[in-house]
Amino acid sequence: MYLGIDLGTSGVKALLMDDAQRVIASATAALTVQQPHAMWSEQNPADWIAATDAALTELKDRAGVALSAVRGIGLSGQMHGATLLDSADQVLRPCILWNDVRSHAEAAELDADPQFRAISGNIVFPGFTAPKLRWVERNEPDIHAQTAKVLLPKDYLRLWLTGEHVSEMSDAAGTSWLDVAGRCWSDDLLAASRMRRDQMPALVEGSAPSGGLRAELAQRWGMQPGTVVAGGAGDNAASAVGLGTVKGGEGFVSLGTSGVVFAATDSYLPKPESAVHAFCHALPDTWHQMGVILSAASALGWFAGITGRSAGDLSAAIGTQVMAPTDVTFLPYLSGERTPHNDARLQGSFTGLGHATDTAAMTRAVLEGVTFALRENLIALQSAGGHVDALLAVGGGARSDYWLQLIATVLGVPVQIAADGDYGAAFGAARLGMLAVNKADPADICTRPAIEREFAPQTDQSDAFDAAFARYQALRPAIKSVGK
Repeated sequence: MYLGIDLGTSGVKALLMDDAQRVIASATAALTVQQPHAMWSEQNPADWIAATDAALTELKDRAGVALSAVRGIGLSGQMHGATLLDSADQVLRPCILWNDVRSHAEAAELDADPQFRAISGNIVFPGFTAPKLRWVERNEPDIHAQTAKVLLPKDYLRLWLTGEHVSEMSDAAGTSWLDVAGRCWSDDLLAASRMRRDQMPALVEGSAPSGGLRAELAQRWGMQPGTVVAGGAGDNAASAVGLGTVKGGEGFVSLGTSGVVFAATDSYLPKPESAVHAFCHALPDTWHQMGVILSAASALGWFAGITGRSAGDLSAAIGTQVMAPTDVTFLPYLSGERTPHNDARLQGSFTGLGHATDTAAMTRAVLEGVTFALRENLIALQSAGGHVDALLAVGGGARSDYWLQLIATVLGVPVQIAADGDYGAAFGAARLGMLAVNKADPADICTRPAIEREFAPQTDQSDAFDAAFARYQALRPAIKSVGK
């Protein structure tokens, strides 16, 4: 069997897969995010360990689930987080997460240095790791001076599991320190960030071994000491491996806390001015493009909290038949935005409200606003040379037929749902664990799932949504001009 561990923002998921890639069982443990100040987002790395231990203990305690049969472990995780360790591997401060934008000024300064875009292939976004360290240097100099290693979140779990300081290419690509074409740390970018190579973990490919499970933990969970732990992947690359999205033209749309339009590419295709991410994939000699919006399903969750109803109830209340847009427009910039605007100070808004506006109309506007943001991502991705023939839908928002039909119509590409199964980041991580042990051809392991349903674009509504999209695009600069 093979184990995938996915460290997300809201929880840890552990998934057990057999050698026929059948999911045997999974378990989850919740996490919370601390936001002590505006624009801040942090987690305590000790909570990641506790949640991972809880999820694996639940798997161990289930009848018929034998972790002793596990031969490979893969890791997936939320990207960009800065976990700072001293020389004794003690955590120096809470991890600064991917959706923390306090370092927007530092990001702009680094991005003004042309070598960052030239070498990393990407804009230096406020959520990336490098500007976080510049912020720490300026605001917490004692912490910065003690920093001996900087680890991404899943790689801190790896340190606990194996005792090794290791990362892999797909996650490292989101730090602004990686030479993405060369798949190695860039001494020039590190120096420009006032960092050193010895503060970085070693690098392996996502499908390669990175270490072995420590005996103490193996005994705790009934596993074999030294069980291979694969390099793994950042969460979106791991999801792509789980979905078999590893070749050009294959893509997916993720509707989780953030929103992602992901396209695998057969070569490295950077276009940083488009704000599209050009990252290494989790498999050797492969890359991908990715557009990211910072509020997707979380925007619906936010509105659900305002209304005192659940997101599921709000979705159910609008039915499944997509209707033409109303005059209500929602800008989903609840945490600023990445692709394509790269603006941490953008704010969300509703416009076009009237006495007749009800909860259903505002729910539809929230879904439309997020979908319009995804359309802007697809346009940016296409401008960078990427393309998708169809998009597999994943994430919590993929449970809404209304939203999937809306996305197909607004983006103009078919949206697909995989046949019943778990093809997310934890499954992709388990596949990488399998590859690290068996050294098989990734094409034989990373296959596409069977498609259960496909939502085709409703072309008769294209004009109405094109007009609503134009209004949406016009509102952003207009509202920004009167905002703070």
